[in-house]
Parts: sequence; C-alpha cells; structure tokens
Amino acid sequence: MRSIELKNITKSFGGELILHNFSVTIPSGIFFALLGPSGCGKTTILRIIAGLEKQDSGSIFLGKKNITQVPSNERTVNTVFQNYALFPHMNVFDNIAYPLRVKKVDTNTIEQKVLDTLKMVHLEQHIYKPIQFLSGGQQQRVALARAIISEPDVLLLDEPLAALDLGLREKMLIELKELQCKLGTTFVYVTHDQSEALTVAHQMAIMNNNGQIEQIGEPKEIYEFPRSRFVAKFVGTTNILSGKKIGSTIEIEKEGAFSLSISEERKEDGKELSISLRPEKIYITKDKLEGFSNVFVGTVISVVYQGRSTQYVVKLGKSGITVNVFEQNEEHFPKEVIEVGNLVNLYWQKENVVILKNEKI
Repeated sequence: MRSIELKNITKSFGGELILHNFSVTIPSGIFFALLGPSGCGKTTILRIIAGLEKQDSGSIFLGKKNITQVPSNERTVNTVFQNYALFPHMNVFDNIAYPLRVKKVDTNTIEQKVLDTLKMVHLEQHIYKPIQFLSGGQQQRVALARAIISEPDVLLLDEPLAALDLGLREKMLIELKELQCKLGTTFVYVTHDQSEALTVAHQMAIMNNNGQIEQIGEPKEIYEFPRSRFVAKFVGTTNILSGKKIGSTIEIEKEGAFSLSISEERKEDGKELSISLRPEKIYITKDKLEGFSNVFVGTVISVVYQGRSTQYVVKLGKSGITVNVFEQNEEHFPKEVIEVGNLVNLYWQKENVVILKNEKI
C-alpha cells in the first residue's frame, strides 16, 4: 500500500478548463472519499491517477515514485468502474482470473488466488456462473474481486454503487469498508452522494464546482465544522444565517432583528459573518425549558414526516427568517404532537453554532 500525491494537476477538455493546479495528498492504507457535485472533475482525477487520462501539466506520485510518465498498465493501480466493465462472454472465474493470466501467472496459483478472492467477496458458490446470470450486487463483487486479485497499491472506485437500489447500496458500503480494512489497500472512492462518503471514509475531500478542494478532513470534522457555505450545504442539510458579530453574539439584521449566542471569541466585532446550524441540533417543543444558550419563538409553517425523522420549517418571530428542524421519531417514547400553525420554542446550544470561516458577506 502506498500514498498518492497529485501536484498542480491541470486538465482541459475541448478548451474548457476542468482542473487547475489541483493538488491533494492521499495517505496510504486509508479509505479516502472524493466528494463533489457532478461535473466538478472527480472522475477525471481518478482517470489521471490510473493513467487512463493524460493531464496537461502537473505530477503524480505513488509513494515516493513519480509515475507521471508511467503507462497505465505498469502502474500498480486498479479501477472499479461505475458500469463494472466485466467481460460478458466470460464466467465469474475467468473474469477474476483475467489480470493474472495477462501477467502469465501459473495455472495453480491463479486457481488458488481466485478461490481466496471469491471468499473475500462472498461469491465462492458462483465461481463458474455466467456473468449475465448474476444480480447487480453480485456483478459489483466480481468487479471488485478482479480489481483486488493482483494486489494493487491503490484501488480506485468510480461511483461503483450508482446502479444499485438503496438497500443493496447500503449493504455494499459496509462490505466495501470491511474489505478495505482487511486488505489495508489505499481506496480512493469517488461519489456525489454525501451519505456514502460519510459512511465509508476515514478521510474525505469536498470539491466545489470549480474543481477545487473546499475542505479536507475526517467525515465528522467536515460535518460538524464546515469551513464554508458550500461545504455546510453540500454535506448534509443546514441552516445558514448571516449577520454582524458583536462580542459573543451574531446580530441578525433583518426586520424584527434578533441575536444568537456563539462560542467563538475571535476579535471580529462589526464584521459580517455567516453561520451554520444543523437542523438536528435544534430542539423543538411547545414547552418552556431551561439550560439552553439560545431560545427562539416561532410558528410552524410546514411539517413533513420522513420515516426516521420529522422535518419542521419554523418562521422565527416577525423576522421572516425560517429554519429547518429535524426531530428523530423515537417509537419507544411518546412524541409531542406539533402541527402547522403551532407556536413553538426552538432551543440550541451556542456550541452548535459554527462560524463559516471562509464566508465573509
């Protein structure tokens, strides 16, 4: 297993600049997710690492080795594509064995390695089954097995679960994470689905529409402490409010102005800032409670049942500002009935108010 480093990668297609001086270091032996909207250059980065696409400028390092000019077939990097790219005329065994046969590995070694790899992906009972008789999830496992059998330093995964239904996708995510831990191989996973990245990644990078990294870090860090409006809104759902910092408060300057307490004590009095407040960090009730840093009165204007949770939209006082609130539906506890038109109290702690450091209005 080796790290991957991209230095100042620039790439254009038909005169359109896709990546400009893009740089990132992916540590060895981790599950790394590259997350961003469609068209931001995620797949292009994967193809450049694999050697399937040639960058206009910049360098690529696998460990300490510069592989910028190394042909794709000589890089110890394998790719699992979105459409799996399996050979339809071959059965499961022959598909998985193909990379070893190309390298002229002896027959006995191939048979043993195919069996061992099939056990890893739980397909040993389908060893000679034709590819067209497999389900989507089984085909995805065959593609994984073929990619890992030659023991690459890096495994690239280009939205490999996009074609699967939700239930199977969730199951395969767990299997992918377990497989990476078992192999210790560096996984680079490209997706535009933030829930997938949060589920599997040890570390993740958020790319914006301009092909630049907005933030990189552990999933919990990025979710809990987004640095910009883009990250806060792309990774999960959030409330964005803007106002002027006065001491340890943010003054929201709109009709019916109000202030909210924050925990940061940076010397930025008078500066206009934006804050992020996650909907699940807000407690909603008709009751009066003590012990919260922020208390606001509002009117419920929307209630949407979402199975695991209920989403409320609440208008704060006379300000015209609305906030989203998510409340978990706990079946073991009686749930307070809150309906459209109800007057409610919203509570949250100042520690849950995150100043967006890269966002000055």
